[in-house]
Amino acid sequence: MTTGLRLAWRLDGHGWADCTVTDQQAVIVLTASYITSAPDEFLTALARLIAGETETRVQFEAEPTAYRWIFYREGERVWVRILELRDGRDHDNNGAEIWSNQYAMDELARAAIRCFDDVARTYGESVYRGKWGEHFPRTELEALRALRNDRWHPHGAQPDPR
Repeated sequence: MTTGLRLAWRLDGHGWADCTVTDQQAVIVLTASYITSAPDEFLTALARLIAGETETRVQFEAEPTAYRWIFYREGERVWVRILELRDGRDHDNNGAEIWSNQYAMDELARAAIRCFDDVARTYGESVYRGKWGEHFPRTELEALRALRNDRWHPHGAQPDPR
């Protein structure tokens, strides 16, 4: 069953981005600052889940607010929680849960790949670097794509990530 998960990453001024998370239940918009490598860390966290880790985390700093993504994997399902924290150093218990849902691991990976493929098409890697202030996460995106393809489409099949 698909939940219609969609992720979008829109650059908003130098060093700022909005990440929109949408599924059949809700839509939220998270802000991220370039003071952390949020896109790189997000893609790496998902790759680590595919590789077998059962819990990963990533944090988007919105100065001083922070959005903490917590991923718990059980089998082929991933429970995604997003907490909003007044300060990025706060413990999870001090955060307000603003998103929670379960997804198939493949659907989550596919949504992230689609999102950053769209970013590359929309901005190009050079414009992305100029607006975000850091390199486009090409290495992390391709690592996630390769892990996804190896896991769910072995024998060289190259599926459309959509």
